[in-house]
Amino acid sequence: MIQNIGQKAARSFAASPLLLSLIMETWKGGELCFPQLLNTSCRKPLQHRAETIFLYILLSCISLLTAALNLLVIISISHFRQLHTSTNLLLLSLAVSDFLVGLLLMPVQILLIRGCWFLGSLICGLFYFSSFILTSASVGNMVLISVDRYVAICDPLCYPTKVTLKRVKISVCLCWACSVMYNGVILNFFLKHPDTYNSCYGECVVVINFITGAVDVMLTFIGPITVIIILYLKVFVVAVSQARAMRSHIAVVTLQGSVGVTANKSERKAARTLGVVVVVFLICFCPYFSPSLGGQDALRSVAFSHFVVFLLYFNSCLNPVIYAFFYPWFKRSIKLIVTLQILQPYSCDANIL
Repeated sequence: MIQNIGQKAARSFAASPLLLSLIMETWKGGELCFPQLLNTSCRKPLQHRAETIFLYILLSCISLLTAALNLLVIISISHFRQLHTSTNLLLLSLAVSDFLVGLLLMPVQILLIRGCWFLGSLICGLFYFSSFILTSASVGNMVLISVDRYVAICDPLCYPTKVTLKRVKISVCLCWACSVMYNGVILNFFLKHPDTYNSCYGECVVVINFITGAVDVMLTFIGPITVIIILYLKVFVVAVSQARAMRSHIAVVTLQGSVGVTANKSERKAARTLGVVVVVFLICFCPYFSPSLGGQDALRSVAFSHFVVFLLYFNSCLNPVIYAFFYPWFKRSIKLIVTLQILQPYSCDANIL
């Protein structure tokens, strides 16, 4: 299996003459990445200068926006005490992974548009390792968010006792720890010998055998996505039944019942918002893993591989945008952060809900 930079989707491919010839044709005819190494240097793919400059500018803006918006989410949830809830702690963990994508992975991926790797074998290994960790952690966070919403909607009376801050913190830590250890095992040989599979100087390629790749796709994509979809289908069914029950009894609601109705509305609104996050997540992640599911012909070009990687990374930019549209507290916290009011004493106790 040949995986282009940052493309975890291709993990399960076995190296084939067809794929190798496709890559060689793409590189054929371009300038050398390292002109001083005539016999061993890779070649740059042929590109239009205007298109390349446009992509640099566009993707750089997306990278900057991704890091900035997710940093606002991190500051908001970390600073304001009203936001210290179990659900928001999961959003904080997701925002951390999204922030690192915008800060670390996107800029490196932008440099790869030129088709040459200039950062050395050590950084190549670290880049793959970081990319795999953040991808796995994002998937794990989405699973945890789905479980949180499932318990909140389907078992609301037991939610405060089942989903506590302590348990959520432990779950988040386990999610990140398992992601690091799991990908460390997957990339163990590659991390020790990061330039083993390079066909020329100026390339960064990782090869994983078919069995390991198939198990990896099951554990990092098919399994988690199945859990997410099943949980949200159950949440949707329960939410619809609750809405019908509310409409049929709305005329006889007591004061105590009104509080309960308001709470149910709040939980359903949170479920809808996080449901949108999950749908966007699926749209961005499915093309990323489609080559692993569709076979070698699914990886048609280097351009396609760059596209699915950037689509995956773009999900990190969309998450905080969704929060801005659906969460009033995020808009209020942004205003306080941008105007530097969070520097005032006791600003952490501000009412933003």
